[in-house]
Amino acid sequence: MTARPESLKAVIFDLDGTLVDTADEFVVVVQALRAEHGLAAMDPQRIRASVSNGARALVSLALAMPEDAADFETQRLRLLDLYSEVLGSVACLYPGIGNLLVELVERGVHWGIATNKPRAYTDPLLARLNLQPQAASVVCPDDVRERKPHPESLLRNCRELGCTPGEAIYIGDHLRDIEAGQRAGMYTIAAAYGYIEPGDDPYRWGADAHASHSGELRELILGN
Repeated sequence: MTARPESLKAVIFDLDGTLVDTADEFVVVVQALRAEHGLAAMDPQRIRASVSNGARALVSLALAMPEDAADFETQRLRLLDLYSEVLGSVACLYPGIGNLLVELVERGVHWGIATNKPRAYTDPLLARLNLQPQAASVVCPDDVRERKPHPESLLRNCRELGCTPGEAIYIGDHLRDIEAGQRAGMYTIAAAYGYIEPGDDPYRWGADAHASHSGELRELILGN
């Protein structure tokens, strides 16, 4: 376990399922892809639980298609095209996050984002959301050689935010997020309210703290 920073200088969030609820957009996309193949609508909760696993996992879920299938890449690109059409249309910050971001900056704590979402989708989403105050660092897989769970993204965040890993907190809704934070030497919080797959247990990821809903983050990060 990692000690909570005595001098907190930065808070870094995963994007989908931690900072922003984007699942309803992916529900629309997966259902549309299934419809194109003559398949019935799927339980939305199954889709929501898989969002953090990315486009490849969503294609496999939607079409029961293995990644080595001849048509897989075509379907992945089709899913991304469908997503581009709805990106940012209904996505929103989780409850309490907006006020938390304001309070962080008021206290002199920078905030940033470390995501495995490509920048081609991250930047338009953030533009649509128009978060204020804006993130002082946004690191996408395009910016690093190794994506999470490798710690490279978080270490780049820290350089851009002017802090050491020991002065930062990382929050994420997937085991890979917690592993990345631990490998970077950061205090980690598991967003147990995020996109958790059936059978997965965020309380077994080894995070330093857990938030069962986004409203708990403020106390976990800033205390009373």
